Amino acid sequence: MAKRHGPYRNTRFVLEINDIQIAGFSECTLPDNTTEPIEYREGNDPPTTRKLWSLNKYGTLTLKRGTTDSTDLFEWRKLVEEGKIEEARRSVTLRVADEQGNYENTPNWNFTEAWPSKYDAPDFNATGNEVAIETLEIVHEGMERVA
Repeated sequence: MAKRHGPYRNTRFVLEINDIQIAGFSECTLPDNTTEPIEYREGNDPPTTRKLWSLNKYGTLTLKRGTTDSTDLFEWRKLVEEGKIEEARRSVTLRVADEQGNYENTPNWNFTEAWPSKYDAPDFNATGNEVAIETLEIVHEGMERVA
């Protein structure tokens, strides 16, 4: 494998939900990953606080795509609305492609126990000329970067 020169572009990617590849997302905003510090000090400590770690928090994965005939994402969201949360939980992977369109040995982000918390239907305007975009927000319980 040739040595890579420079960073990957953010324009070529696919999303896999339970190992089913779903291309066609025009935008994917990866979430942040934070650990809130807890300030703590005992009476005999120096006059500064210590920073202790607390719970890890993961932001929301946001997906946007042009509206098509497929109702797969809407049906996935519908499981949550019906209270079938365990059935709705999925593994989600974002795969980045290199300039030649290859996904081997490129960065991946894996999300565990993911489920759609919000579906935003497209807006329509009879005088506009934009693509009808639907948005799906996905919450999860873990994020890992691979490769």
